[in-house]
Amino acid sequence: MRRVWVPIALSAFAVAGCGGDQKRQDADEPNGQWVVDVVAAEFPSSQRLARQETMKITVRNTGECDPCGRKGDKAIPNIALTVDGLSRASQQSGLADANRPVWIVDDGPRGGTTAYTNTWALGRVPAGKTKTFEFKVTPVKPGQHEVSYRLSAVLDGKAKARVEGGGRPEGKFSVRVERDPSQSRVDPDSGEVIRR
Repeated sequence: MRRVWVPIALSAFAVAGCGGDQKRQDADEPNGQWVVDVVAAEFPSSQRLARQETMKITVRNTGECDPCGRKGDKAIPNIALTVDGLSRASQQSGLADANRPVWIVDDGPRGGTTAYTNTWALGRVPAGKTKTFEFKVTPVKPGQHEVSYRLSAVLDGKAKARVEGGGRPEGKFSVRVERDPSQSRVDPDSGEVIRR
């Protein structure tokens, strides 16, 4: 059997992967500070193991942007929400992934999935309009927990979201998860689950 050696142009691969002329990921993102108003932030402060709950955060674009130009007519490019506290790091050594859920996210904001950890984005928000981030979550760890959130005007780049007065649009929920799961039964007539 005769061996044939085929030369490979490694230098071409090296040049292609080096990104000397590559554009930054945020190069096309707009620059400015958009003023937002957190209209509602809801998450029950008392919960029970294994009972699904709803977390909702509704944000409104006031239309003000500095220094984007005239105030009152500027759309937020891509409103994004980052939530921390739905999981926590385990102290046990040797784990492939140290994060352990406190809540399981059964359903996140529709159409809002991103490649970023704990971050969802709902796209453009015209001036004066609102977007709601709604989650269906199930607590799996009893105890006192804190969930925090913060809003951004884009996923990457120089655009920032601010509240009136210049602060960051952020907040937190303090939640007590009781150890005993809620009692439930199925209504034989309607098929509806009734929790007590």
